[in-house]
Amino acid sequence: MSTAGTRATNPLTMSGYVWLQLLLLGAIWGGSFFFARIAVQFVPPFTLVLIRVAVAALALQVFLLARGIRFLDYRSHVLGFAGLGILNNAIPFSLLFIGQTALGAGLASIFNATTPIWTVLLATVLTADEKATPRKLTGIGLGIAGIIVMMGPSIGTSFGAPLWAQLAVIGATLSYALASILAKRFKAVPPTVTATGQLTASTLIMIPLVLMNDGVADFSGVSPGVWLAILALGLLSTAFAYILFFSIVRSGGATNASLVTLIVPVSAILLGTIFLGERLALQDFIGMGLIAIGLLVIDGRIEALMRRS
Repeated sequence: MSTAGTRATNPLTMSGYVWLQLLLLGAIWGGSFFFARIAVQFVPPFTLVLIRVAVAALALQVFLLARGIRFLDYRSHVLGFAGLGILNNAIPFSLLFIGQTALGAGLASIFNATTPIWTVLLATVLTADEKATPRKLTGIGLGIAGIIVMMGPSIGTSFGAPLWAQLAVIGATLSYALASILAKRFKAVPPTVTATGQLTASTLIMIPLVLMNDGVADFSGVSPGVWLAILALGLLSTAFAYILFFSIVRSGGATNASLVTLIVPVSAILLGTIFLGERLALQDFIGMGLIAIGLLVIDGRIEALMRRS
């Protein structure tokens, strides 16, 4: 139900612990681009999405079983889990993989980083406690500007990509925004259960799509290294990552959780520097500085400092 006419009296904020969760999630999802880049060369996009969510769902089902948590006790949320599976996994994962077959990484990162903007706009209409404010929009704008600076000339090479590829990635960001708002309805459900329900649902949804589009894939040429990347994508970048995501939504709200898309490019570049020997340029430091300032603006710390001084 829309609460657009209700005024927020207790807007959600982020504690230091939730900020740490957000930074960790950004680092993990930054690594997911590395794992996906390896795997998608050998596995069709829809099939890779199915394997990713199925591995994560199985791992979380085993985790709940080991903790003595009965997943069936939450069966009343089955329609909500299905909605999350569609909006947070099936649609965006598929659109991102499809779009990136014809779209450069630079422009894809910019489009993906617009997720907080869509979340703010949709949350303003659909929620009572997450209205758009000048502070939020300013911080998001600084963050996107930082990503544009970091990507530099590589962005220009992507603008010749087909319109359908660009629209696919934008569609993924809209789907993520709607999923973040829907996830607010699961505050009474433990994050591990919500993640398990979402990923179990998206697995069931993807099976017929894969059979119709990809058929049964041939994995005979997939090396152990590629399988390790796929497992990392499923276990770390999906199962564990979504536990963090739903924990952040539960404590900080949909808009704050969507800020992770501003951190992901920083994480991806730093991981490339650490593990692939890539070098940081001046534009990287400037861009990361702008993103950091943007996050501090959203957090309210800069505004509070200015008031004190």
